[in-house]
Formats: sequence, structure tokens, C-alpha cells
Amino acid sequence: MEELSNAQKSHKLCLIGRKTCQIGGVLDVISFDLATVLLETELGMLTIKGNDLHVNRLSLEKGEIDVEGRIDSLTYTDTASYGSKGEGFISRLFR
Repeated sequence: MEELSNAQKSHKLCLIGRKTCQIGGVLDVISFDLATVLLETELGMLTIKGNDLHVNRLSLEKGEIDVEGRIDSLTYTDTASYGSKGEGFISRLFR
């Protein structure tokens, strides 16, 4: 039953003028600072790079996040490359 509910979820990304990014289908926020936001989404890890990045709205219950600032790149990678579930962020960082 859980597989069916995961399959029904949708991942959405809306980039407006390289200044605002609205994302749906977010499972977790791994890290964020002024230069990088790292998100786990339904389609893998999403890295947002730029300058003066701010998380304006975050709702993990709905799976939504809004990021503002100067967005330079959006990069998807496979979730498996960031380690297994339950593995800490620090251990993944120093891998």
C-alpha cells in the first residue's frame, strides 16, 4: 500500500527568473546555507547552488519548499550516492 501512495506523489519544480524556485515532492532538507541547498526529493537528491539563498517557505508535511536568491544551478543526483537511510549527514560529508 505504501508503494502505491509513493507512486501517486508528484515532483514539481518551478523556477521564476532565476530568483525564486518553488519545489514540490520534497522528502527532506539535508542542508542549506547562503550558497547551497541540498534536498531529498521523490526523484533523487537536488542540489541548488547560487548566492544569497534563503528558504522562505518549508512544509515537509506537504513536501513543498520555496527558495529565493540568485540561483545558478539545479543538479539532480541519485539518492543512493548519498548513502543509505539512517546514515548521518556528517559521515556522508566525509566520505
